[in-house]
Amino acid sequence: MEPELVHNLSERSPGTRKLHRRTLEAMGLRRCHRTVLHSNTSSIRGMIQQVKRMVVVETEEMYKARKEAEANHKALRPPLVVRHSIPAAGSSNMS
Repeated sequence: MEPELVHNLSERSPGTRKLHRRTLEAMGLRRCHRTVLHSNTSSIRGMIQQVKRMVVVETEEMYKARKEAEANHKALRPPLVVRHSIPAAGSSNMS
């Protein structure tokens, strides 16, 4: 079984050739920073080759590992607990 490919549009398409814009739309990348999943076929690889400067491509495993690392980085950390010792009633530090 061929691995799945994850594509992310990293650069906006105004000012590019109409053929490239239509290729991005055919791949399902209509907005910047959107991600789509495609099977690894020769037609998809040809589309990627055509617009390779505007797209970031990674395998499904790489994508899942990156998302997991981002989630771990953003995870809530345990609260910081500070315990102060209570001074004894008989001793006084103030002079």
